[in-house]
Amino acid sequence: METLIAKVDGENPYNDKDVLDKAADIIKNGGLVAFPTETVYGLGGNALDPDSARRIYAAKGRPSDNPLIVHISDISELKPLVKDISPKAHMLMDAFWPGPLTLVFDKNDIVPDETTGGLDTVAVRFPENKTAIAFIKACGVPVAAPSANISGKPSPTRASHVAFDMDGRIDMIIDGGSCEFGLESTIVDTTGGDCCLLRPGSITKEMLEETVGSISVDKAVVSALREGEKPKAPGMKYTHYSPKADITIVRGALDKVKRYIAQKASEDSENGFKTGIIATVQTENGYKGHTVLVIGDRTHPETIAANLFKMLRKCDHLGLDKVYVEYFDEEEHGLGMAIMNRLKKAAGYNIVEL
Repeated sequence: METLIAKVDGENPYNDKDVLDKAADIIKNGGLVAFPTETVYGLGGNALDPDSARRIYAAKGRPSDNPLIVHISDISELKPLVKDISPKAHMLMDAFWPGPLTLVFDKNDIVPDETTGGLDTVAVRFPENKTAIAFIKACGVPVAAPSANISGKPSPTRASHVAFDMDGRIDMIIDGGSCEFGLESTIVDTTGGDCCLLRPGSITKEMLEETVGSISVDKAVVSALREGEKPKAPGMKYTHYSPKADITIVRGALDKVKRYIAQKASEDSENGFKTGIIATVQTENGYKGHTVLVIGDRTHPETIAANLFKMLRKCDHLGLDKVYVEYFDEEEHGLGMAIMNRLKKAAGYNIVEL
């Protein structure tokens, strides 16, 4: 299969209506199109077509019990997909849609089990990215879209990342430039009336609680699911975001963390391993002589979030065998929860405590 890559003007996507129309025709005919959102690039197919869902799973090499997120281009498109919308769900929609928030509802029969991974619930998002909205609107159907990468690998935040993983596997890539946030959407389960955080993102737990009051946090946010447990949302069960290198997260007082990482990186290099260190602008000078990937600024965690998947992908491009990562913030505070959720999964929960 030849994968077409076409650029659009991210600020004025309707200037490239021919690209959007071609992409929409592919979706209407059961094909797959990668497209940008404000979080990461999504791999889109017709959410109401079981065969399209199967093609998404096949292209990604994704387990079929890992549910897909359904993307809409207007709030009016939600009602046919779900059985009911709780008062708290309405509050979250009013506060954060369009935007990087996915809400889980009890699904209507129109949504096939293939899209939801066999669950009786459906995850729905109304993105704010202009290209995403224009593309979905042109399709005329809701678009199921996980991240547009090989399953388990770092999510793509640029069209070039998508092409690296998906060239020859899908019909088309819409190149709308770099993604703004760099982490997948926050996911909140609204079934049953109360709210439960299933996946942290740029809309933080604190922001959600300012809108609906106290919310619970699913245990899979900070630890791995047990064998046999079924994921309620994407990214909860399987190894995710992983480069080929072995990743170790080091947690403790920052001075101790830097000394430990520098020593281990030196030992690994002496033993013939190609080793890298993911650090910040505050700590990069403490690792002279080593391969350092500067992920961002500790005082501005949004820079770390935006660069996270780019740096994990760079580990593969550099051919690293081992990577050491400094622990970032406490996972229960702000963006730190989302950043560490991704890093823990990338590391397979391999954490050294100092």
